[in-house]
Amino acid sequence: EAAKNSIGLTEGTQMAQHEIATLLRQYRLLETEIETVNNQLAEMAQTTIEYEILASVPGLGDATIVDLLSEVGCFALYENPRQLIKLAGLTLRESSSGQHKGQKHISKRGRKKLRNTLFKVIVPLIRHNEAFKQLHEYYTTRQQNPLRGKQSMVILCGKLLKVLHGICKKKVFFNEQHMMKDLYCLVEAA
Repeated sequence: EAAKNSIGLTEGTQMAQHEIATLLRQYRLLETEIETVNNQLAEMAQTTIEYEILASVPGLGDATIVDLLSEVGCFALYENPRQLIKLAGLTLRESSSGQHKGQKHISKRGRKKLRNTLFKVIVPLIRHNEAFKQLHEYYTTRQQNPLRGKQSMVILCGKLLKVLHGICKKKVFFNEQHMMKDLYCLVEAA
């Protein structure tokens, strides 16, 4: 009984309810507009030949392909896959000064959204794509210089960009067996 009389606003509640209802309507309107734009982007991306090629990679969904194409554009326009790695900010950088030799870490000078998209897609690829799963196991369990989980994922993001560039440049569909055959580190470990 004492709390009812002492806590809370007693004046202006009607306007507060009206303001909340207005904000909710605006939020729902923005949600529908974003969904419309995403659908239009998906339709535009599906008209490109690169969409079909990227869709052949197990683990890449429609939303991921749209995000990749919107950040990178046409993969085949890049001369070298290293340009894509630099665009994503996945190049290694070392903090050194004089005699001090620091640790290497990614530069993060590229596109943040592209980097985020790559990290989001690499986790399902490690789970569902046998070639990337074996590469991750190799990098984390090798005898010399084993990598930690995140370090391996950064390397695999770069590898994914190289693979996507290669299949888009050559206009061929992804072949997991062909990729595994070309990975000399996995052939030596077997």
